[in-house]
Amino acid sequence: MSNRNNQQNKQAARERLRAERERQARRDKTRRQLVVAGAIVVVLAIAGGVGYAVTNMNDDKAAGSSWAGDKALVKPANTTGENGNEIVLGDAKAKETLTVYEDPRCPSCAAFENESGAQLRQDVKDGRYKVRFVMVNFIDDLAKGTGSKNAVSALGAALNVSPDAFVAYKEALYSPKNHPDERDDAFAKDARLIEIAQQVPALKGNKDFEKAVNEGTFDKWAVEMGTLFEKNKIGGTPALLHGDKQLKGPNGNPPMAKESFIAAIDKEFGPKK
Repeated sequence: MSNRNNQQNKQAARERLRAERERQARRDKTRRQLVVAGAIVVVLAIAGGVGYAVTNMNDDKAAGSSWAGDKALVKPANTTGENGNEIVLGDAKAKETLTVYEDPRCPSCAAFENESGAQLRQDVKDGRYKVRFVMVNFIDDLAKGTGSKNAVSALGAALNVSPDAFVAYKEALYSPKNHPDERDDAFAKDARLIEIAQQVPALKGNKDFEKAVNEGTFDKWAVEMGTLFEKNKIGGTPALLHGDKQLKGPNGNPPMAKESFIAAIDKEFGPKK
């Protein structure tokens, strides 16, 4: 074989490897992404990342465990379970339940929603399974800030309006035009969350929703929801569980891309009828 052919083969192999790496980058475990994000935050702090610090200092709500203060626990409508931690949507007659753990600031959760969210919603509509959403906030601790908790609180306000409003609002928060880099604590601002809500018909101009967001009506509930991440030993988000079993895609990663998601669901629940 000529040197030229060897070079061409090597170049082709490199191109295939590069393409595969690019595809896989969107499917990496959130833990890996957060380690990188945490490292970047540290570098920014060392380099004088004043803007990031000032943004957090200017937030109306204090960071850390005291974020919700002494507010009483208010459970949104359309929840069940202890402390309102059950958000189960879909046909009550569906025999199976898929539990989905997500963090509002999580870039992989945004990728999952944009890649596979429509398929999940269609499966639920078809009665293939119910879905239980568990909205957590661990990125606030890793990347610093309060945006995850604040967004979960706002999602509680949307759920209090209706399950459909909750699903549509979650979709809007994760959309490419609205979802920030996980190092950007944009969701810590109530005004930003209300601005995004104007894209959801049921929430547009909804004064009750806006009051709940501005007053932090569901802040304590958001904190309680967040405790389920460590309590249930979830290693990263998104995480898809059927009972105690986490569904996996290629290379043991969460099944985020549509094809991987469909394959994982078919493997777990059987082919769609």
